[in-house]
Amino acid sequence: MPSRIEDYALIGDCRTAALIGLDGSIDWLCVPEFDSPACFAALLGDEEHGHWRIGPRDRSHRVRRSYRKDSMVLETEFETSSGKARLTDFMPLDTAHPQIIRIVEGLEGSVDMEMELSLRFDYGSVIPWVRRHDHRIRATAGPDTVFVDADVEMCGEDMRTLSRFAVSPRYSHRFRLAWVPTHDSRPEDLDIDAELERTDRWWRGWAERCSYRGRHRDMVTRSLLTLKAMILQRTGGVAAAVTTSLPEELGGTRNWDYRYCWLRDATFTMNGLVLAGYHDEADAWRAWLVRAVAGTPQQSQIMYGLDGTRRLDEVDLDWLPGYAGSRPVRIGNAASNQFQIDVFGEVLDALHAAARAGLPPDEDSWRVQNAMVRHLETVWTRPDEGIWEVRGGPRQFTHSKVMAWVAFDRAVRCVEHFGLDGDADRWRGVRDRIRTEILDYGFDAESNSFVQCYGEKPVDASLLMLPLVGFLPADDPRMVGTVTRIQRELTHDGLVRRYLPDADLDAQEGKEGTFVLCSFWMVLNLAMQGRRQEAEELFDRLLGLCNDVGLMAEQYSPEEGCMLGNFPQAFSHTALVNAALHLDRGSTGREQRD
Repeated sequence: MPSRIEDYALIGDCRTAALIGLDGSIDWLCVPEFDSPACFAALLGDEEHGHWRIGPRDRSHRVRRSYRKDSMVLETEFETSSGKARLTDFMPLDTAHPQIIRIVEGLEGSVDMEMELSLRFDYGSVIPWVRRHDHRIRATAGPDTVFVDADVEMCGEDMRTLSRFAVSPRYSHRFRLAWVPTHDSRPEDLDIDAELERTDRWWRGWAERCSYRGRHRDMVTRSLLTLKAMILQRTGGVAAAVTTSLPEELGGTRNWDYRYCWLRDATFTMNGLVLAGYHDEADAWRAWLVRAVAGTPQQSQIMYGLDGTRRLDEVDLDWLPGYAGSRPVRIGNAASNQFQIDVFGEVLDALHAAARAGLPPDEDSWRVQNAMVRHLETVWTRPDEGIWEVRGGPRQFTHSKVMAWVAFDRAVRCVEHFGLDGDADRWRGVRDRIRTEILDYGFDAESNSFVQCYGEKPVDASLLMLPLVGFLPADDPRMVGTVTRIQRELTHDGLVRRYLPDADLDAQEGKEGTFVLCSFWMVLNLAMQGRRQEAEELFDRLLGLCNDVGLMAEQYSPEEGCMLGNFPQAFSHTALVNAALHLDRGSTGREQRD
């Protein structure tokens, strides 16, 4: 059994990211950017598919780790029978090429340490040609070259690079890995101690800009830092997660590549950042959006590469056994070709919220929104694949229609509140027709709840969004009935599932865990219904799902007692931020929509 998903911590440089286990092993790294072929892929296979461990030779050691306060510098302390040692991991910012720095220092006694490096490119399938010179190795395969520097002796054995050394107080050793294109020169020299302090200072300075000062500040700040680390700095694109194919069911087939920018996920992230006072990131994403969706609205996609790439062809990597035997391992995502009506509403909602928060108007952005609304006028009646990207064929999802309503509602408000040029009267009429249709066909009087699809009986956790976007008050009897039904049919140990898996609906066998995002939506619904104590208890329960360094995956399995799905998940962290801010401000969640 591999390390648990929650055993990993994240380091990043706003360009790429690495996952580091409790044992000091980097098991996942994509270079040079988030969605590039991985340099280490042990997370989805085994150590032969690439990893880099630095830790005590005594595997019975105790571990304690944390980030430096308000920083993305990770510190792991190992305690053995002979002493204590600290491993500090970080990725310097704004270097010419992505790099990882690892510093080992003695704290007490003497600790025998070991370093094991298994370099593999192209998702663990390619063994590079390695050359050694003094305390440096150079590993090359095709377009990729990695340099590894160390101030200890390294040797080769069985296609690995090994080192053994000891540390005691006042003694430390430094390791550096840098990726460069093979045709390029070697990486620049760095003052490692200076880079450590500069990196730590930069992250702390960014965190200090957070406008939230409430009782959950530490957890909110950690989530915001995580979200920032998942934004590709050079483009403004927001990754939904930094991994692919971490399963929604151990051993199952629900394994997807999340290293891309979903319009939906990104708008949720931007809402959280704007609420916390981070306007620069919202401005950068707005510029990314304008570039990414260039062309006609009919050509727009629900997701793109972080640089705006459109072709995200889905491919199975059959040489990787997958996390806990969960196959297939996929790269690319076929859902990029789906038709999902709700993304139009989420984009217009996020941009409207950003404008209300003070983001200056942008002519190109409004041109895109205007075109989206005009296109939506012609397609909102069509069935779609919905927010959960089911693969069993299009349906008339209630949530999708609600978000179509949101799109027209926000377009009208942009004209009314900001004086932008648009046909508000026509859009108001479409908005009202959509609302009437939803109330007629998306609500089931017999169960006193809204339903997943028009004319069908199942319920869906996405319906918890209705009061959050202002479609209905949370205390409307129809919403009270919907919440009650979701609690009865979709809740397990207080946590909310998206829907009941159905092979006919999503063309996938198996089950999945509870969905963290939906559980935070339940928190907000309970609070907005005046059920404050229940909301606070569920919120605290969700905070308890975070791992030891404050990170969350997409899902949680109450049965297995473990995280599931890709990690860390932007959906989960932005939902934590939104819930904390609204609970502390006594918010109904509606004033940002007015």
